[in-house]
Amino acid sequence: MLKITSIKHLTSNAVKHNLQGKKTCPKYYSSGGFPESEYLEKSSVPTYHFQKSLPRLPVPKLEKTCERYLASQKPLLSADDYSRTESLVKNFQETDGQVLQEELVATDKKNKHTNYVSDVWFDMYLKDRRPVVITHNPFMVFNDDPRREYNNQLLRATNMVVSSVKFMKTLRDEYLSPEVFHLNPAKSDNESFRRLVRMLPEALSWYGAYWYKAFPLDMSQYKRLFCSTRIPRHKKDELYTDPSAKHLVVLRNGNLYLFDVLDRDGNIVAVEDIMAHIKYILEDKTPSPEYPVSILTSENRDVWATVREQLVNAGNENTLKLVDGAVFALVLDDAQPTDPNQVSRAFLHGNGINRWFEKSFMLILNKAGTAAVNFEHAWGDGVAVLRYFKEVFKDTTEKPSANPDTRPSSIDSSKSVQRLEFNLDRNIETKITEAKQKFDAKINSLDFHHLEYQKYTRQFIKKQKLSPDSVLQLAIQMAFYRMYGKTVGTYESCSTSAYKHGRTETIRPCTLATLKMCELVYNKNTTASVEELQATIKECSTVHSELTKNAAMGHGFDRHLFTLKRLAEAQGKNLDIFADPSYNYINHIILSTSTLSDPSVLIGGFAPVVPDGLGIGYSVEDNRLGFNVTSFPPARDVHGFIESCQVALDDIYSILQGQKPSNKS
Repeated sequence: MLKITSIKHLTSNAVKHNLQGKKTCPKYYSSGGFPESEYLEKSSVPTYHFQKSLPRLPVPKLEKTCERYLASQKPLLSADDYSRTESLVKNFQETDGQVLQEELVATDKKNKHTNYVSDVWFDMYLKDRRPVVITHNPFMVFNDDPRREYNNQLLRATNMVVSSVKFMKTLRDEYLSPEVFHLNPAKSDNESFRRLVRMLPEALSWYGAYWYKAFPLDMSQYKRLFCSTRIPRHKKDELYTDPSAKHLVVLRNGNLYLFDVLDRDGNIVAVEDIMAHIKYILEDKTPSPEYPVSILTSENRDVWATVREQLVNAGNENTLKLVDGAVFALVLDDAQPTDPNQVSRAFLHGNGINRWFEKSFMLILNKAGTAAVNFEHAWGDGVAVLRYFKEVFKDTTEKPSANPDTRPSSIDSSKSVQRLEFNLDRNIETKITEAKQKFDAKINSLDFHHLEYQKYTRQFIKKQKLSPDSVLQLAIQMAFYRMYGKTVGTYESCSTSAYKHGRTETIRPCTLATLKMCELVYNKNTTASVEELQATIKECSTVHSELTKNAAMGHGFDRHLFTLKRLAEAQGKNLDIFADPSYNYINHIILSTSTLSDPSVLIGGFAPVVPDGLGIGYSVEDNRLGFNVTSFPPARDVHGFIESCQVALDDIYSILQGQKPSNKS
């Protein structure tokens, strides 16, 4: 699961290439003729303006990768195990590793349109045969609209659909402002900066931004945000996009409906008509189908690929294409959970019937008007989804298209809304029944718990001159060590979108510094002064910040080693470094972590990536710290872990306040 960073992003291009490779010129309106009701903004810099000149992800030096890999192994291994691993790494670096590195560098030089890890990373997702739900799809829950009367399910769904389509049009016509990380916003996040870079040719635009210490970010993933899905194929799935689609697919009670959100001229359908269509679906009395095809999207990918072929042969090809190409999936749930754990459960997986898990994203609204996004992970990471999320929240809360006085139009929705029906044979019905049984067994084995912590927050941590992210990661290490007395493979994802086609790199938060802190606080036979404990927290923050900087710059070791491993496998080589139990141990991710902090986000989460792991979503905000954690009991006790997180946060607070932790006082 990726880390959705707080970095602001960017890109643009006066002449864009759509997914078919055709060049289309963006439509620029005069200042007096720009239809604000159709768009979120009109950026003076086209969306993909920087894309052509983005720097390429560097291929790390082999010796640096080996050095970083060993540094991350050290806090996990015994002295004997580390010595064995060190010997294997040295041998790899001097023999096979050199050959593979030369081949990788040569291949990278021949493919300057992308980066060295892009293809293998797509393959990693698309060749994975496990179900996308639980395994990959994360969720994010919107904060409620601050005006309570706007949180009505019908009204909020209408506003979110309209704002979503406005976002899509703004993106397509390249009015969406590019994503840029401004190192000094006061000097670069202004009109003079935008005028300068707008005048520069696309091939030079990044350098103009860099002169201002502003860093444009990759936006290639945005082209898969709308009208897209992941189609199951045997051995390797397919990403499919239909840029011409004008319709929405809506799920309610396991039934699928379609209606157009764009007219024949590409304009957004009248707000009152959209509201009428959603109201019609909400009031439809059609019972849940006995054999809901949607549950098949929760299946093993090869199983689903086989059944999908059977569905096509049974005459459902066009119906499936309508779902695949829909602008996005709007999900209307009848439930209205209030407990945060039940909210997480509903938005991570629901009942499986009222979901289409392989759409690029689903916008889900329950009966209470609580809204969330659940997204498929192969096509991209959280950077595009979070931008969509923030823009839709802003537009619906600041400039909603409908208000509590808005009434649905008198349009005959029975003629505009199409309920999809599938032709099923006995074999397909059996597969649907089996899929539902597997799904229920999986979700019933998953447990959730959360923590909202307010003793101290982001501002307190910053006043201590510490990295807020490092403190939460330290708390995670301390919580696990307190429960289990050991260190384990830990994953924190960091965006590499500063580079062309950048995806993510791994931060390894378990370090010698965090291990030292865990031992000082929770080993009964150790003693340390408050000053030593404070110095160790500072060391943990310094080390973590350096790891984060290296990862963001493409100088981690995980993606590099992963690519070399895949290159060796393609040549039929089974190298000792990758057969080493220590390699498997560090990559058996017990602690899968991801941070998500934004005023638009209430909560987010994901499942563990291994059966004995923990899925740890966390946030660091101005008014709270938070954890949202999942596990598969009895392998891990999520309730005990949350309790341990609170103890760890309390202990860190005591130390920073000049007091010893509770168990040492």
